[in-house]
Amino acid sequence: MRISDKNKDFFDLVYEVVKLIPFGRVTSYGAIANYLGATRSSRLVGWAMNASHATKQIPAHRVVNRIGLLTGKMHFSSPTEMEELLIAEGIEIVDNKIVNFDRVFWSPSKEIPID
Repeated sequence: MRISDKNKDFFDLVYEVVKLIPFGRVTSYGAIANYLGATRSSRLVGWAMNASHATKQIPAHRVVNRIGLLTGKMHFSSPTEMEELLIAEGIEIVDNKIVNFDRVFWSPSKEIPID
């Protein structure tokens, strides 16, 4: 996906949130969209994650769908890379879904302090 100037600022905001996700934790596209005040923009967050693969500084593997499915795995360099990265962080995966999703879920709205 080509990043338009219109979406670039939003993508940059998404990336700043994703960089804050702690090692061994995950969040969802919708949780990021909600935090940014763009409740109906989960898909746009997904597009930002797809575009983030140009740089390895964005831990896109820590962003999954609302029930813990690895829906973005096809955008990594191999079909198993997302799962491998999560497993390396101690996250258990079964059938492309995070086990104990509620335990490893990180909510930006609850975890990022408001200035």
